[in-house]
Amino acid sequence: MSVADTVAELLRPVVATLGVELIDVEWIGASLRVIVDEPGGITTDQLASVNRIISPLLDQHDPVPGRYTLEVSSPGVERKLTRPDHFVRAIGEGVIVKLNAGVEPRRLKGTLTAFDGDVLTVDATEIDGVDLPGPESHGVALVDVAKARTFFDWGPSPKPGGKGAPAKKKSTTAPSTTSSRQSEAPRHE
Repeated sequence: MSVADTVAELLRPVVATLGVELIDVEWIGASLRVIVDEPGGITTDQLASVNRIISPLLDQHDPVPGRYTLEVSSPGVERKLTRPDHFVRAIGEGVIVKLNAGVEPRRLKGTLTAFDGDVLTVDATEIDGVDLPGPESHGVALVDVAKARTFFDWGPSPKPGGKGAPAKKKSTTAPSTTSSRQSEAPRHE
């Protein structure tokens, strides 16, 4: 079992006690990213609560080799879709789906309208970078998906120096929506 799978199995029931869903665990380099959410979005206070609960649990069970940085974050508005439950949660949202080599079309952009565990249905508004006059429904086998993610339409970019251009302000630091720490637990052999 991978580090991410081991951590997910350990944390899923604990995180659920806070009324929050464990969406994913990523183990990349020396970073352990725990991604949590709830319907309607998650607050920074909830992220901090999850961090306070899981940090001692990770220290106690020690499922991660060596020193690491722990990040607890939300999935964000644009997020990867890698597991069947990710696709189920994304029904009704905008998605970009890149298909495996040899599968045509290669890229769909539109709304995920259904997923039955094996096939996802995308009402595509763009195929292989070309805008369509209206949505076209496409069924895609999950095994043919190379990459998929949600997307958010941020709207048009403002014209430089025109109306709607952001005013120049002094630099400020925005509050973070992630929490991180390093495990200082001694390693025993």
